[in-house]
Amino acid sequence: MIPATHLHAILIHFPIALILVGFFSEIIALLSKRDFFKKSASYLLLLGVLGVIAAYISGGYAGEGIEEGPLKIPMEMHEDAALITLWIAILIAFFQLVVIYFNYKKLWTRLVGLLLFLALVGAVVRTGYLGGQLVYSHGAGVELALPDFNNPTTED
Repeated sequence: MIPATHLHAILIHFPIALILVGFFSEIIALLSKRDFFKKSASYLLLLGVLGVIAAYISGGYAGEGIEEGPLKIPMEMHEDAALITLWIAILIAFFQLVVIYFNYKKLWTRLVGLLLFLALVGAVVRTGYLGGQLVYSHGAGVELALPDFNNPTTED
């Protein structure tokens, strides 16, 4: 079975990519007024939100047991940022679904959607940065595995 820290490391890259590409697709849609890019942005956003939810849940399991010590404060900062990202993602997904359901095509809905999308991108970037700090600066989830020279393995 895959450890929670590895599963979280696998899952987090999907919402990051989906949300960033969706945001750029939203900008292209706003500038070009092409429906293809607007639909693409919506689908990428909704898939990215599902990825945020999965990443948040797996992160909860990955961070279990780190309630004290040198990782406590960086872990809490990352968790807080992830929670903010989760709520912004849910808010924008709800907003987007309402806009799609009622078929709003007014400029103000596009601009509000773009601003919410920008807030989500910022939250994702901040959460990712703090998660990267946990791993690369603090060594969270890193296991030092030295080779066992006393037990040589034979290769066929």
